[in-house]
Amino acid sequence: MRSLVIKATAGSDAPERCSQAFTVAAVAVASGAAVSLWLTGESAWFALPGRAAAFVLPESAPLDDLLDAVLTGGQVTVCTQCAARRGIGPDDVLPNVRIAGAAVFVSEVLAEGAQGLVY
Repeated sequence: MRSLVIKATAGSDAPERCSQAFTVAAVAVASGAAVSLWLTGESAWFALPGRAAAFVLPESAPLDDLLDAVLTGGQVTVCTQCAARRGIGPDDVLPNVRIAGAAVFVSEVLAEGAQGLVY
C-alpha cells in the first residue's frame, strides 16, 4: 500500500478543516496505509497533552481518539518552526510525537509511492 503524508494547517481556528485532516489520517491508518500526519500552524497545539481532548466539533469523531489512532499506527510530526513560534519543545509533546523540519517533510512527500494532502 502507498504511503500518505497529511499536513494539517488548521486547529481550533478552522475546526472542520482540522477535523478532516485527522479523520483522513485515522481512516488511512485503519485501512493499512503508512501515514505521516504533520501538525503545522495552529494544529501544532494538538501535540500537547490534553489539547486534542478539549477540541469539540459536533457530528465529528473526538479528535483525541483520531490522534490516538494515528499515533498507534502512523507517525505524527510537529513542524519545527511552528513548534518554536509557540514555545513547544520536545519535552512538551505527547509520547511518539516528533518535531522535525521541512527537509524531513519533503523527503516523505517525495518518497516513492507517497501521496500528499494538505488541510
